[in-house]
Amino acid sequence: MSAQIQNIVTSGTFSLDGGTWDVDNNVWIIGNESEVFVIDPAHEPAKIAEAVGERTVKAVLLTHGHDDHIRYAREFADLVKAPVHLNPADQMLWEDVFPGTSADHEISDGDTFEIAGATLVALHTPGHSPGSTCFYVESLGTVFSGDTLFNGGPGATGRSYSNFETIIESIRERLLTLPGDTVVNTGHGDATSIGAEAPNLDEWIKRGH
Repeated sequence: MSAQIQNIVTSGTFSLDGGTWDVDNNVWIIGNESEVFVIDPAHEPAKIAEAVGERTVKAVLLTHGHDDHIRYAREFADLVKAPVHLNPADQMLWEDVFPGTSADHEISDGDTFEIAGATLVALHTPGHSPGSTCFYVESLGTVFSGDTLFNGGPGATGRSYSNFETIIESIRERLLTLPGDTVVNTGHGDATSIGAEAPNLDEWIKRGH
């Protein structure tokens, strides 16, 4: 069976810079009937583990280090006995949640992860956070964008360790160069496509949000 994509929505909170907000997060499971990767197992680890079932989790892949994406990653990884991967540029965010530790493996730009005949390619897309990373799966025509690109615009850049100009450059150079029919599976909210978002780049820059 070729690779399939499954979406689980979990609910919890996001905290940074002294504020806390309620959030719903997209958790992405990609693989087949025997093995999977889990991208951003946010909140509710038992619910995600139930969705995985008896399948082997080859790795937990994190798009970035904000606490809504990582706070339960270690608990989930322990449940399913899988290693956690994170771009080390977000180490300071990781340590805000897990002081004095680091993820099990580092993600670098261009790293590849193989599952069920599909290859996930890590695209370093800083801006929302220094280590923000998307995962492009050419064979499935999809990219897992984390909080770098949403349906309607770029991720937030108004908090610590984020930068608007940097996220715009990342989106322009790393994401909008993908085929227009590429589905964008986001960290929160509805999916979109590269073709739907590309014409709006100039408007985002004008808004400067």
